Amino acid sequence: MNKHQKTIKTLEKNTWKDSLLLVLEGAVVGILAGLIAVLYRYCLSFAEKGLYATLDMIKGNVGYILLWFVALILMAFLVTIIVKWEGMSAGSGIPQVSGEIRGYLHPCWWRVIVAKIVGGTTCILGGLSLGREGPSIQLGAMIAKGFSKVRKHEKTKEIAMLSCGAGAGLAAAFNAPLAGIIFILEELHHNFNKTMLVAGLVATVTADYVSKMFFGQAAVFSYGSSTLPLKYYWLLIIFGILLGLCGAGYNAVMVKTQGLFQRLTKVPKFVKILIPFLLAGGLGLVLPQVLAGGHSMVLLLEHARPTLIMLVILLVVKFLFSAISFGSGVPGGIFFPLLILGSYVGAIFGDVAIGCFPISEDLWYQFIILGMAGLFAGIVRAPITGIVLITEMTGNMERMLDIAVVSILAYVVANMVGSKPIYSSLLENILRQQDIEETDEGEEQILVTYVVPFDSDICHKTICEIDWRHSSLVASIEREERAITPRGNTTILPGDHLMVLIDRKYFAEDNAYYEKMIDKECSH
Repeated sequence: MNKHQKTIKTLEKNTWKDSLLLVLEGAVVGILAGLIAVLYRYCLSFAEKGLYATLDMIKGNVGYILLWFVALILMAFLVTIIVKWEGMSAGSGIPQVSGEIRGYLHPCWWRVIVAKIVGGTTCILGGLSLGREGPSIQLGAMIAKGFSKVRKHEKTKEIAMLSCGAGAGLAAAFNAPLAGIIFILEELHHNFNKTMLVAGLVATVTADYVSKMFFGQAAVFSYGSSTLPLKYYWLLIIFGILLGLCGAGYNAVMVKTQGLFQRLTKVPKFVKILIPFLLAGGLGLVLPQVLAGGHSMVLLLEHARPTLIMLVILLVVKFLFSAISFGSGVPGGIFFPLLILGSYVGAIFGDVAIGCFPISEDLWYQFIILGMAGLFAGIVRAPITGIVLITEMTGNMERMLDIAVVSILAYVVANMVGSKPIYSSLLENILRQQDIEETDEGEEQILVTYVVPFDSDICHKTICEIDWRHSSLVASIEREERAITPRGNTTILPGDHLMVLIDRKYFAEDNAYYEKMIDKECSH
């Protein structure tokens, strides 16, 4: 009996006990990811409070201002050391998690956790425009990886736990458990695997419960609940198109800014990282609202009605500062800052729409919410995640139709102009910077499930008509709740779940090949 047959025999022995164990381990991962996300959230909260307390203290005092800039230089130096010590802690963390799930990256879980927490906290203390959500996703994934190492899971189970941890990290960061599981399926796995759905949902709900124990049950954003009349829905079409174009532009600027910093090979890393810290010092004296994640900008919209000129200034400065902060390669995400940018695009559009048409002033807040959802869809290219995420973050189901219309339009427009999803582009950048080496991982295989879409090139073909890699084997096909043993003349149908065994040594290459072959959307 060869190694593939042994693995298939093991799969066939799966019982209800294995399913129960997967649920229980998903719950444990949810608790661990929730706790690590809560810790990180507290660290960033204290850092942001310390930042604004410091800015209040140094205001008008030249001596204190000079001391603050010295502190910023020291913080930049500390972050430089951290990034050099653990390179996988740089940036958002979401591309790194996606790269590990696909077999390209293999970071040390505990080093990433230490580096991300210390580095991310230092960056927020320095005022850099970065978010907690991407790092929370990576921290959740890494604590789940550590749990798998302790449990001595095989690689297939480790990837499943890592995915659960990532979704749980998002759920804890945003108090959005449903968005966490949709993120796992839509962004990380690009398919709706039922096994992953159950384990992931347990993890995200558990993490959300843990987070709410510490931070309460209030929605992240507290805006009014007015609904746009149906006769003005044509405004949503215009807004969705605008947000799709803004999303494509955002992606282009972010990728080019990161590429610019990377091309400065003769400039020491410390100098690159020092640039956003010094810029934060200057902005802290003249426009402190744009610093850190953007909570002060959220409060400004919740409790005031800035002028149109001020909205534009804050939007432009926040956007440019976010691009420089992220492009420098420091630990921190773009998730929350991009939502802030979307809210300000919505506020500007709402100001103009209310001024030009006889619609209620209360709808200004509606456009703020729609701006966040639409820009997210245009940038991340995960519209379902965006729709569910914004609905959960605002705690209001009445807006779902409006959010869906804007998100879908933004998604379609961004695709039409040829913009790549931001996290795919960032992962490509990481892989270009890394020396990916094939290592002999032994005889272990990884079991991957691919869901066949209705428009796949392999639909209605037989197994023997498809070009399978020599290092993999179709172990089983699940069709309408029943398992089918694949044979050469077995026909692949839309909706089939293909369970493919891939040798660990060739996993990254083969998985990318099958994703592109089975579902073209995964290659975008």
